Amino acid sequence: MLTLCQKTISKIVSTPVLNKRFLTSIFDMEKTPFDYTQDNYQKVDNILSKYPSEHKKSAIIPLLHLAQDQEGYVQESAMVKIASIVACPVSKVFETFTFYTMFRSKPSGDHVVEVCTNLSCTLRGADQILKAIQDKLGIKVGETTKDNKFTLLEVECQGACATAPVVVIDGHYYEDVEVKSIHSILKDFSRDVVPKCGTQSQRKGPEPMGGKTTLKTEPWAQKIREDL
Repeated sequence: MLTLCQKTISKIVSTPVLNKRFLTSIFDMEKTPFDYTQDNYQKVDNILSKYPSEHKKSAIIPLLHLAQDQEGYVQESAMVKIASIVACPVSKVFETFTFYTMFRSKPSGDHVVEVCTNLSCTLRGADQILKAIQDKLGIKVGETTKDNKFTLLEVECQGACATAPVVVIDGHYYEDVEVKSIHSILKDFSRDVVPKCGTQSQRKGPEPMGGKTTLKTEPWAQKIREDL
């Protein structure tokens, strides 16, 4: 009877897209088998119900997210499971997994800290925030603390440019972050307390830094009216 690895290898070598790292690591899959929990299988059914039966491959991304939520990262054996669920080559799932940076290939800490260093955040001090986190946790980007409490990642745009700099921890958005506030946020998470998310400044959301304004009070606007 063929083992899981043998069956998987036969599928991979029959596909046009090969990845040496994946082909090598597949021999270790039986050491870290993957299966969704019973509760998550209900979520699998719900995910699949959103797509026509002939387009089950469209469910690859949400199934990858579900696997990562369950284990903290996506094992290669999880990709084999997803491929069998959506009836596609394993290489197709692996291509999708490697394309998106939100998927992790190794175990992470209890809390995943994602620091955005895209343009808006960098202009607003993201580099200083990243350094402050590294100094506080004693790790570099891509590393996990020795107590397995935090994993630090550097990411691209988080879609909150108006309230930069932004740090996302376990999906919670912390905006207008400063060195002082990020220290406080990390301290709370170290005690497994989720601090209030959103802007960490006095302003409400993406309103102007100096508070709400109107063109009626702007000197240049008044000058235009006078000239008219």
